[in-house]
Amino acid sequence: MVNLCGQTRGEDIYKAILQMLNEKEIDVKKVVSVATDGAPSMMGREKGLVQRLKVLHPHLISYHCIIHQSVLCASLGEIYSEIMVTMMKLINFLRASSALQHRLLRSFLTEVNAAFDDLLLHNNVRWLSKGKVLERFWAIRNELQVFMAEQKSAKAKLFTDFLQNPEKMEAVAFLTDITSHLKNLNLKLQGKNNTVCDLISAVRAFQRKLEVFKSDLQEELLHFPKLLEQTKDKAAHQQHVQFVEKLIENFKTRFDDFILGKQVLLCIDNPFLVRNLREFTSEAQQIFPWATAASLQSELIDLQENIALKETQCDVITFWTKMVTAASFPLLQKMALHILTMFASTYCCESAFSTMNVVKNQYRSALTNEHLQQCVRLAITPFEPKFQKLAKDTRCHFSH
Repeated sequence: MVNLCGQTRGEDIYKAILQMLNEKEIDVKKVVSVATDGAPSMMGREKGLVQRLKVLHPHLISYHCIIHQSVLCASLGEIYSEIMVTMMKLINFLRASSALQHRLLRSFLTEVNAAFDDLLLHNNVRWLSKGKVLERFWAIRNELQVFMAEQKSAKAKLFTDFLQNPEKMEAVAFLTDITSHLKNLNLKLQGKNNTVCDLISAVRAFQRKLEVFKSDLQEELLHFPKLLEQTKDKAAHQQHVQFVEKLIENFKTRFDDFILGKQVLLCIDNPFLVRNLREFTSEAQQIFPWATAASLQSELIDLQENIALKETQCDVITFWTKMVTAASFPLLQKMALHILTMFASTYCCESAFSTMNVVKNQYRSALTNEHLQQCVRLAITPFEPKFQKLAKDTRCHFSH
C-alpha cells in the first residue's frame, strides 16, 4: 500500500509507484502485469499510469479487472433499470422513510410467519446486493402487498398498484432470476487464491450458460423458477430473451479477445491436453516476446511425454513450482509463473480497502500513515502469532 497525499492523477500514482519500487530495489521491467479498475487515471492513453509504465517497460501486460468487467456486462438497460429504480424506492419507503413504519413492517412480517422478517437495502457500490435484495423481496412479496394495502398514504397507493401489476411483477421475477445467476458468477470470481485461469474458466462457463438461458426462456423455464411461478405465457418472454442476447453480446465483446489465449490457459491448467502446438506458441509469443517458438514446442513435447509428471496428482501451483523444474523446462516454467502471479482481479485491493475503512474510522483521528499501514497489515495477514511462545520467551524484569 502506498500513501497518496493530495491529487490522484495518473502522474501522481505513477510517481508514488516508482518511488515504492525504488525503495524496494525492484526493477520496473520485472513487473509482469498490471490489473486496473478501468479508471481514466489508470488507463488514460497519454497520462494514465499504465501508459507511463509502458514507456519504461514496453512489454508490460495490462488488463481490466475481470470482476469489474463482468459487472459492467450486466447493465440493465432502460426498461429493467426503471423497474429496479421503482423497486429500490419501494424498499427505501418501507425501510428508511420512517422508523415507525419499519418497526410496523417487521412486526407484521413476524406475525404472519413470513420467510424473512425484514427487507435488505440496496447499495450500488456492493456488487452482490442487487441479487440479494431481489431474492429477499420476492420471498415476501405477498406479505408486502398485504402490508402496503393497509397503508393510506399516496405513495403506498402507487407502490400497491406496482405490486398488483402482473407485467411489472413478471419483470421483477425475471430480474430476480437473472441477477441470481450473475450473483453466483460474481461469487466464483471472488477469492484471494483464484488464478487468472480460474476466473476466465468461470466466465467462459457462464457464457455457455447464457446460451442455455436464452433457449430456456423460450421453452421450459428450468433456469427461471421465479419467472415460471409468475407467468405461464412463454410467448411473452421476447423482451427477456433480448436482454439475455444483450448479455451474451457484452460478455463476448469484453472477454473473447482476452489477452491470454485459450491454448495458453489450457497449457497452464493441463499441459498434457494441448494438441495444437503452433496455435499455442503463437498465443504465447503475443504475450511474452522473449518466448521462442521452437524452444516452447520442444519443451512442451518433452513435458507431455514425461510419464512421471503425467501421473502427478497435485494442484496447478504446486505442479509448476515444485514438479516442473527450471533446469528441464526453463521457458515453460517461466511462462507459467508469470501467468500464475497475475492478479486477475482487484479483489485483494477492494477487500484491503474495506479493512482499511474499518481501521481508519472517525474515532481514530490521530492515526498516522505508518501506524495505519501496520494496523492494516496485521488485519489482512494470513499468519497467526504464536502468543504462548512469545509470552514464554519474554523475560519480565521485576523491580526490587
